[in-house]
Amino acid sequence: MHPIAAELNEKIRAESRVTYELLSARGRELYFPRGILSQSAEAKEKANRFNATIGEATEGGGPMVLPSVIAHVKDISPSDAVRYAPPQGRADLREAWRKKLLAENPTLRERSFSLPIVTHAITHGLALVGDLFVDPGDRVLIPDMLWDNYALNFETRLGGVVETFPTYDGERFNVPALRRALLAGPSKQLLLLNFPNNPTGYMPTPGEVGEMRDAVLAAARAGKKIVVICDDAYFGLLFDDGAIKESPFGWLANLHENVLTVKLDGATKELFVWGLRCGFLTIAPPPVGNPTALLAALERKLMGAIRASISNCASLSQSIVASALRSSTIDVERREKLEILKARASRLREVVYRAKYRPLWDVYPFNAGYFMCIRVKGVDAEQLRLHLLEKYGVGVISMGATDIRVAFSCLEVGQIEPLFECVAEAIGDLKSA
Repeated sequence: MHPIAAELNEKIRAESRVTYELLSARGRELYFPRGILSQSAEAKEKANRFNATIGEATEGGGPMVLPSVIAHVKDISPSDAVRYAPPQGRADLREAWRKKLLAENPTLRERSFSLPIVTHAITHGLALVGDLFVDPGDRVLIPDMLWDNYALNFETRLGGVVETFPTYDGERFNVPALRRALLAGPSKQLLLLNFPNNPTGYMPTPGEVGEMRDAVLAAARAGKKIVVICDDAYFGLLFDDGAIKESPFGWLANLHENVLTVKLDGATKELFVWGLRCGFLTIAPPPVGNPTALLAALERKLMGAIRASISNCASLSQSIVASALRSSTIDVERREKLEILKARASRLREVVYRAKYRPLWDVYPFNAGYFMCIRVKGVDAEQLRLHLLEKYGVGVISMGATDIRVAFSCLEVGQIEPLFECVAEAIGDLKSA
């Protein structure tokens, strides 16, 4: 083991033996080298005559840029557009996102948590969590209505084992099933909660989140060591006053000495900048005496994982997001887009619950995010998807034998009723064939 990795491990173990035990074999080996990047960072502060450390070309005191490239970037300096960003992300962007987290999640104001680390959006964040905590055979517990990328990351890439429990008990999140699954699980496990949910578009109530917290706490008190991952990709896109307004992350942060909590979120969906691939990873440690030291050691390991894979996230994306967060109008702009999505969700509710459709499908609860799901009756979901595509020119996603996911985020209000009329007709076609 590299001496720096061993040193980080000792710092982690000194603050939280459970956190050390939760680390994967790869996580224990990870470290950030005292090499080119760390020496370059020192030179940036102190090399006031000549700085010949970093692999960038410069001229005239700034980065060397091509006019045909920089001409497409307005209101952002060449340095902010094309220079390398630190592996952990731009300091001003990290601070701005932390400020945003505190403003939008009041419970976090009473919690200890890290400065967010910049990721190449949610998928990269999942990969980093997996690198740090998932060994082959480790259990990753997820509600059964889930995004397929979870299995690709945790199972295919890392050899973990994704296990599921029923997401819903009627119209409610199935907390009793969650509690049973946690208590019946192995001593080390990861729990992934994705709200608003992809694919069903559900955000739980405050009462349900409180019950989830109690379930995790019960498992921790029973001796289970748990990494809780909150995938908050669609955070803030709420269409129902009954849904909780903040992330479950704050309710689960610093919960018990056996629980470490991670929040994955980003500008990707929240600021409608999907292709910028700008996300964040934030850690809430177990309650320990010196959380700053523990979080600093975990950050160095994450920096090592970033350095070893993508080196750093794109400067231009980070600069655009940082600039947007400073805008005095961004909150108004976000509310305007939310109202558009709310109108679509409202129209969707008017359409999908119509009596004439009851023999054809049931509707999963939805009140947030981009998606909703129906459970079709009497036909195979994949056959229905193909029939819709080939005969009606309608694209939807099939999930398993019965479920169809509809992304109403990309439908205008006037397109919703015609789409579901097509779905109904296609079901009729298949039943009569």
